[in-house]
Amino acid sequence: MKLYMHPVSTTSRPVVLFAKLANIPLELEVIDLMKGQHLSPEYTKINPKCLVPVLDDEGFVLTESSAILKYLADKVNSPLYPKDLKQRARVNERMDWFNSDFYRDWGYNLAYPQLFAHHARPTDEITKGVIQWGSEKAKRGLKLLEDSLDGKAYLCGDDLTIADIFGGQIISLGEILRVDFSSYPKLQRWMGKMKAMPEWKEINAAHDGFAGAMAQKPMVAI
Repeated sequence: MKLYMHPVSTTSRPVVLFAKLANIPLELEVIDLMKGQHLSPEYTKINPKCLVPVLDDEGFVLTESSAILKYLADKVNSPLYPKDLKQRARVNERMDWFNSDFYRDWGYNLAYPQLFAHHARPTDEITKGVIQWGSEKAKRGLKLLEDSLDGKAYLCGDDLTIADIFGGQIISLGEILRVDFSSYPKLQRWMGKMKAMPEWKEINAAHDGFAGAMAQKPMVAI
């Protein structure tokens, strides 16, 4: 299987991390987002949405990080994606919330307009407004996440699932913005468990390097 990805990509890292945990061999093909390779005609043929990651499993091409995680977990019968109907529904619920709700404000409204020029809006004034909007909405999302972790070791209970793999990498985006998570102790404890995994440091090396490169850049955070 081949995975088209970028090591800094917030949505690529969960797939690579899960593959490591599940001992799934993946051929990684880096698509250089910084040089616009994802916009090239060659890559557009692979994914017309011009995004990473993309999984190619012997000609079966699948986009969307959340969908890829579920596919791989089912392919290897991973316990990180439980078969029990209600447990699986809870995992799906958490992943859908991260993907369609929280990440919209956290990533595309708060983080990316500050990090990447092509995510800026038509004017500086509009961009500032979007960032402020994203900050306020993401703050509410962090509070919801904090409350949902009450009495739980992981997002869906006492056991690690692919929802944690997915959500943990999305939350790690806040490290680039230098978000202060001290008001969210349960979230911090959960992220501590995620970052304690031996595979985490390796998978996030490029992300950590990018965070270091952005250390002197003024950021609007939370």
